Amino acid sequence: MRGPVAAEELGTVLAHEHVFVLDGEVHRNYPELWDEEQIVAQAVEKLGELARLGVSTIMDPTVVGLGRDVARVARVNAQVDIHVVVATGLYTLNDVPNLFRYHGPGTLLGGEEPMVAMFVKDLTEGIAGTGIRAAFLKCAIEESLTPGVERVMRAVARAHLITGAPIMVHTSAAHRTGLVAQDVLREEGVDLGAVVLGHSGDTADVDYVRRLVDRGSYVGMDRFGLDLLLPGDARVATVARLAEEGLAERMMLSHDASCHIDWFPPGVREAIAPNWNYRYIHQSVLPALRAAGVGEKQIETMLVDTPQRFLTAGRTGAQQARAEGQGRGAAGR
Repeated sequence: MRGPVAAEELGTVLAHEHVFVLDGEVHRNYPELWDEEQIVAQAVEKLGELARLGVSTIMDPTVVGLGRDVARVARVNAQVDIHVVVATGLYTLNDVPNLFRYHGPGTLLGGEEPMVAMFVKDLTEGIAGTGIRAAFLKCAIEESLTPGVERVMRAVARAHLITGAPIMVHTSAAHRTGLVAQDVLREEGVDLGAVVLGHSGDTADVDYVRRLVDRGSYVGMDRFGLDLLLPGDARVATVARLAEEGLAERMMLSHDASCHIDWFPPGVREAIAPNWNYRYIHQSVLPALRAAGVGEKQIETMLVDTPQRFLTAGRTGAQQARAEGQGRGAAGR
């Protein structure tokens, strides 16, 4: 959205943050629930505050199923000096949308998987006529591998094999579904070094996280501030222990926060999760990590070097040259 940028120029990156998470169909049909100008202004303010803390880039994995609207994000991004790198894919924890119910592999009408071409177009031509190209792919698995979840995951894998774009997977650490995602993606021929398993930091089970890393993937320690799922001190302790073992280069830090999410009534998110905001890592987590013995170079690795490596993982030299020429996410890629 803000023009081309090479991966090495992204600076400090929060690797899993949303700008908007919402149900666009509801807002189109009940416009009284939505004040476009106010929400955009709030997003500009929140991202501007993040930029002033020293963050240069956010990776926004908002895809279809979470209310992706890159034109709206571009409108915000034009007013904030920050890169927003966007994704393509589909977010479902159960079934595919009805659009795909009756055609595609394993359906009544059968045929090729239409999602693959859609994702590839987003990566190579741009999203919804905006010219803004996605930089990575996104899929999700929560408690189990449902048929719909598996279908999306395999479509994402095939789009990756065509384009080289890396893959982010929403996973459930409580249900250890990062391992399931790795199995499916590997079956499709994906190099697990091009995969980040989101929300791996939602557990204090260091053995589980270490196993994901040992199989080759990056891990997202990316829900800092969401203390309802795991308190911040436990998250810090897990990152510090893995960093001590030399695994900083496999971890990425973030909050999974947003400027606006319509999943909660106004004020509820702030009341039940007061630390769940863009500022928490720089204001609270980094000092705690330093106190726990994590060095400045390790912090730089998790916030700068590792996201850069992930965004170029899996690409051939030709694919990477095309990617850098195409720019960045919602900030263009």
